[in-house]
Amino acid sequence: MAGNTQGITNAMVKIKNVKKIYETSRGNVAALDGVSLDIQKNEFVCLVGPSGCGKSTLLNILAGLEQVTEGEVLVNEQPVTGPSSDRGIVFQQYALFPWLTVEKNIAYGLRNKKLTPQERNDITDHYIAMVGLDEFRKSYPKELSGGMKQRVAIARAYAVNPMLLLLDEPFGALDAQTRSQLQAELLTTWEKEHKTCFFITHDVEEAVLLAQRVVIMSNRPAKIKKIVEIDIPHPRTQATRMESQFVELKNEIWSEVYIEYLAQKK
Repeated sequence: MAGNTQGITNAMVKIKNVKKIYETSRGNVAALDGVSLDIQKNEFVCLVGPSGCGKSTLLNILAGLEQVTEGEVLVNEQPVTGPSSDRGIVFQQYALFPWLTVEKNIAYGLRNKKLTPQERNDITDHYIAMVGLDEFRKSYPKELSGGMKQRVAIARAYAVNPMLLLLDEPFGALDAQTRSQLQAELLTTWEKEHKTCFFITHDVEEAVLLAQRVVIMSNRPAKIKKIVEIDIPHPRTQATRMESQFVELKNEIWSEVYIEYLAQKK
């Protein structure tokens, strides 16, 4: 069923009437046109829509990597004006430091926190174990598969204990089997730690499997077309994909996305 873009009290994230216009050699290009969205603490929200509609632009604004043209973005009532360790980011490309081992990549964000060496080691050990890479802790990124690299990236984002975890197509470059495995691992982690997650994907099935709400973006300049509540109980597994409720929700969301895709082609 559809939800509202507004009205969640005490929301952790408040996106208020955000517009984003890029100045290009061909003139101004509007990417976002009046986007408003509230995200509650501990909520898992997925964002879907046609390619190029502005999904990554919205995530980059939340991350503080881009600025709004109009509107306002608040996290815990504080305006987002730039990057912060309170917002962890996982990109599609792994963005690991090639000269650091798995454990040192995961521990990298802890270097400026007021922690004892033992506390840093304990946190690093916890997240290495969480992503199942203990036997690879001394390995370098070049020695890892794509799936392993993305596990390291996710563990590094979690290790700094951000209020908000931003994931931009984190499994998009992976093969189907590895993607399914990492979806399951991310679900298990969220079910244990309930980190607030904002997850961009082109894969509607992935969105339904992971999210509590799926936000559907319109064709560019993007608005929020519809929000669909995903009231499938946890734990969710690969078998969940076969359930009639899952299939109905997937078809509902895909039909909305496909309409926007066709409009984009006109």
